[in-house]
Amino acid sequence: MDTSEDPITLDILLALQLRTADDALLPRLKTFECEGATEMFIPFIPLFLSPTTTDIEIGFTTSLPALTVASIVSKLPTLCPDLESIGLENLPRDSIITEAVSKMVLDCNQDTLRQFFAESPLTVEAREVVYRLPELTHLWSFIQEGTSLPPVALPNLIMIDIEYGDHLDWLQGFRGAVLGGLERAVFDCESERIGDFLGAFESVALTTSIPATLSHFNFCTSRSWNPNYRSLLPFTQLKDLIIEFSCDGNCSSRVDDNIVTDLAQAMPKLEILQLGGPPCKTPTGVTVKGLVTLACGCPHLSRLCIHFEATSLVEAATDAGPSSEGDDETVDQREDCALTDLEVGEIPIRGGSAFKVTLALLQIFPHILNVKYIYRGWRAVAESIKDYRRVGALVNRARRGNRNCNHV
Repeated sequence: MDTSEDPITLDILLALQLRTADDALLPRLKTFECEGATEMFIPFIPLFLSPTTTDIEIGFTTSLPALTVASIVSKLPTLCPDLESIGLENLPRDSIITEAVSKMVLDCNQDTLRQFFAESPLTVEAREVVYRLPELTHLWSFIQEGTSLPPVALPNLIMIDIEYGDHLDWLQGFRGAVLGGLERAVFDCESERIGDFLGAFESVALTTSIPATLSHFNFCTSRSWNPNYRSLLPFTQLKDLIIEFSCDGNCSSRVDDNIVTDLAQAMPKLEILQLGGPPCKTPTGVTVKGLVTLACGCPHLSRLCIHFEATSLVEAATDAGPSSEGDDETVDQREDCALTDLEVGEIPIRGGSAFKVTLALLQIFPHILNVKYIYRGWRAVAESIKDYRRVGALVNRARRGNRNCNHV
């Protein structure tokens, strides 16, 4: 349901209540999802829920009265006693909501709850429960300033997503944590003072099984930041490494050839690598040497977004073009990098250099398909790569036709 534009009125609610009496409107409903729940629609929600309902996801519209939202949140375990998945988005930030969500947690069946997403802080008692749920596999949690975590014991946790405020003390709850197979970790920082988050995370993660199981790591902040990427080197199983921060006002990216070389050597399974936001205008970052190291060290890399120097591609371009795909006699026998998508943002590129940049990219990343750009100078590069792919497809089709004719 998306109730944001539906003509919900109290007359309709009264009619439905008379129709259903004390019974659920849909007594066999397992999953209830509502996007954009309005103040008018919230009283309708209990009509749809029953003991059969196990999965609930509700997104509230903005500026709702906290009491109205709290009234339905606190009732969910009573209406649905065997909840397995709870998702509550766009909750008002209010102590009333904190109490209601915490009460919901305490009243839930702790043996059935597997997924918990609630955009709200929790009381101390609720945190003690959530971070020790025996069957929990997915957790989204908001940690406000001054909050600490209990010793974490989540043996079945696969994914964790934490939004936090102004300090890193809560990370100590993960020191020596019982985590059987954590695969995805996502962190969203609201603070102006980010500090050395990666170093703090490494310190506690090394006391757990995280380095051996983590395949996806994402840290996001809207601020400028200079991360210590080398704190990530122990996480050798990473496939997706995404570090997002802003270059607005001043480029804060310090990524260079040495950093990407270290990452490529430590994380040969990488499929997605993003260090920073869309690359900015500042002509800095990785050179062609670092790009080649990534291509050789991470053969499964499919998407890349880092600051790099386009001028180094121009200087490195050779007169010999890339080998045609499917040409058994000329194709390089090493395992080519799988990269198909490159984000270049506003990286400056000199006029008239598009051909050489295209040539260098095709040599380094022979499977590249898409170049996502902001600076219009890259348009010719993106179109040239697409033209090259179209010609290559026609050539391969002709070769297959000739082989079939010869066989006949």
